[in-house]
Amino acid sequence: MEYLDFELPIKELEEQLKKCTLIGEESDVDVSTTCSQIEKKLEETKKTIYKNLTPWQRVQLSRHPNRPYTVDYIKALCGDTFLELFGDRNVKDDKAMIGGLGKIGDQSFMFVGQQKGFNTKTRQYRNFGMANPEGYRKALRLMQMAEKFNIPIVTLIDTPGAYPGLEAEERGQGEAIARNIYEMFRIKVPIICIIIGEGASGGALGIGVGDRVTMLENTWYSVISPESCSSILWRSWEYKEQAADALKLTSYDMKKNKLVDDIIAEPLGGAHSDREATFESVRSYIEKTYKELAKAPVDKLLNQRMEKYFEMGEYKG
Repeated sequence: MEYLDFELPIKELEEQLKKCTLIGEESDVDVSTTCSQIEKKLEETKKTIYKNLTPWQRVQLSRHPNRPYTVDYIKALCGDTFLELFGDRNVKDDKAMIGGLGKIGDQSFMFVGQQKGFNTKTRQYRNFGMANPEGYRKALRLMQMAEKFNIPIVTLIDTPGAYPGLEAEERGQGEAIARNIYEMFRIKVPIICIIIGEGASGGALGIGVGDRVTMLENTWYSVISPESCSSILWRSWEYKEQAADALKLTSYDMKKNKLVDDIIAEPLGGAHSDREATFESVRSYIEKTYKELAKAPVDKLLNQRMEKYFEMGEYKG
């Protein structure tokens, strides 16, 4: 288990509890009272820390190395029914963007999402979840395929941004993202977008237009990362915590500003602390939301989707 800097008090208490338990097992000394006291203090410390997280701490949790990624969610939700589909039929298959067909219960869904990788080798293979233009074109191809066969779409967003390299710009990165945004407004099947980690810039928005856009509790969604914002405004990354607070990028800020529709609660300690509970929450949300969206006629669905985005950013004095 890896710990973030603000989680060190929890680490110390867990180590104390482990030592206390070990002493009890290896000797005849009754340490049950001491262990109970440590457990109680540990629970109180967790509640104090996780119930009062700063925006920057939520950003850190969204990047936690043990946090489940897109593939983890798909495996948990679909099991052996998932069939991955590859390629944009133009350049190549982008490993940072994955997609395919899978079933939740008896209902088929088209899943599309960014995959970061879980160690150094797979992160390089997945380009750290930063898709090239062919990744967004693959995503659009799969979404249009879903529309053709009347299959609802679920997008799982977790990216530090679209790949900013020269070759990506040469192949039309901006156009690919803009095309996705334009086409997603017109796709005639329900689209559910879930931010499961980082939701940065156009890289997130390229698969982020939907009938319902929701965030897991400890995720963020913004035009720019706190570090990049800090480096632009203060010429230094040292002000990233201040930038995170000013950007209003947490799930609660986004819900308050009506930029997302819902928040999926995470277990105490973050999604990685109880993966099964997190997967179950996401499964329940998808099933419930799809049942609601499936009732709407296509023209009403598209109009509501369009109106939702038109209303964003409105200000009434």
